[in-house]
Amino acid sequence: MSAKASKLVAGAKEWASYYGDFTQGEEAAAFTVPLRARAMWDAGDAEGFADVFVENGSFLVGDQQLTSQSEIRDYMKAAFAGGLAGTTFAQEPVEVKLLTPDVALVITNGGIVAAGATELAPGASTRDVWITAKQDGVWQLVSLQTSPVKG
Repeated sequence: MSAKASKLVAGAKEWASYYGDFTQGEEAAAFTVPLRARAMWDAGDAEGFADVFVENGSFLVGDQQLTSQSEIRDYMKAAFAGGLAGTTFAQEPVEVKLLTPDVALVITNGGIVAAGATELAPGASTRDVWITAKQDGVWQLVSLQTSPVKG
């Protein structure tokens, strides 16, 4: 196997491990939403991150409720240029529950990994609640809320 093919296989195996117990069916499809958001965050791509949301998507950030793709895009552009530059987003699936055939609740444990770090700092863990919906056959993010985990 060529070095390029080996790298692609290794990358695919790594991403497959991110699905946890949710590797098949509509649960896996719904879980692609947090995975796409994570990929955009890790790339520092504010445009791509906002595009994971529906047009009137909602993102609770601290005490601020962002309520559209444009608000999310503007906020993340500033964040990725400032304090979130170089950060990555850790997440592990906890639950994926189909509420209807086209709406799912996804719960993850995760948090923001500091720039240059390889794991979450103590006290940086969050529980994340994602509401996803399938529109025109594509799962998108309707709402994201993260809450710190005290422990």
